[in-house]
Amino acid sequence: MNKEKTVLSPEWSSRIRRYSLQSKSRIRGQHKGSHRSKYLGSSLEFSDFREYHPGDDVRQLDWNVLARTEKYFVKRFLDEQEMRVHILLDTTKSMAQEEKWKVAKQLTVALGSMVLNKDDHLSFSYVNNTTLPPFRKKGARFQKAFEQVVAKLEKPDTKGNFARNALTVIPKDLTVLIIISDGLEHLEEWQIFFKQLPKLAGDVRFLQLQTAEEMAPSYTGDVQLVDMETKEPLNVSMSQAVLTSYQQMRMAHQKQLETLCHQYGIAFLSIKVNDGIQHILFQQLTKAYWIR
Repeated sequence: MNKEKTVLSPEWSSRIRRYSLQSKSRIRGQHKGSHRSKYLGSSLEFSDFREYHPGDDVRQLDWNVLARTEKYFVKRFLDEQEMRVHILLDTTKSMAQEEKWKVAKQLTVALGSMVLNKDDHLSFSYVNNTTLPPFRKKGARFQKAFEQVVAKLEKPDTKGNFARNALTVIPKDLTVLIIISDGLEHLEEWQIFFKQLPKLAGDVRFLQLQTAEEMAPSYTGDVQLVDMETKEPLNVSMSQAVLTSYQQMRMAHQKQLETLCHQYGIAFLSIKVNDGIQHILFQQLTKAYWIR
């Protein structure tokens, strides 16, 4: 019997169920979910009272309060409509570094499980040869199925430009769009991509994954580097001047990528995968108020 692949341990899966994805975007969709929005509506969960005004629904009058105060008050309820969340995962070759890919899959499963556990609608996709998302479900009973979809993803080997092709696999009318990528493509491509995203979701988030080696290479002397996307080799003498130049270029790219996100109203969060999934989820994402 083939053992099912897993991305998170049962202990982690149980802990994650206590968290939920947070969003200030207006909830979309016509079905009820267990995600509470900041908007008041007609669900069964009580919020507070306010004084009655002509035109209010008289069925919401609270007669007990009237008896005590001789004033008319109506009940207000929290709107509990479903969120529509989409997770877009970068599967191009630059994501193939072992620790980066591991954390990317863990984050995908963790965030997706939070959505499903709150009875919200989750879709998931990556750039491949089809335009149909490989997963589109609603409800906690699909958490295991979602984990299996992500667990079965092979090591990233998608050819082509992620930012250029990603729009073909993103559904419309979303509440939240989460993009998980290392952000290493040309800034011009990201700008074209980012410009289209506010039309697709009210809350867009870019989660950038970086390795410690990418942030501060430990190479010294004469080395041969291989481009993970093109497989082309490059002979380099790793002098201090070369390392300094690399750091300046990397930091400039990072700053401009973050600036582009802010320009188009996209929440940006850069993480170091070597910090581990526990620190990323329960320190960085909670501190950024992405989850709670």
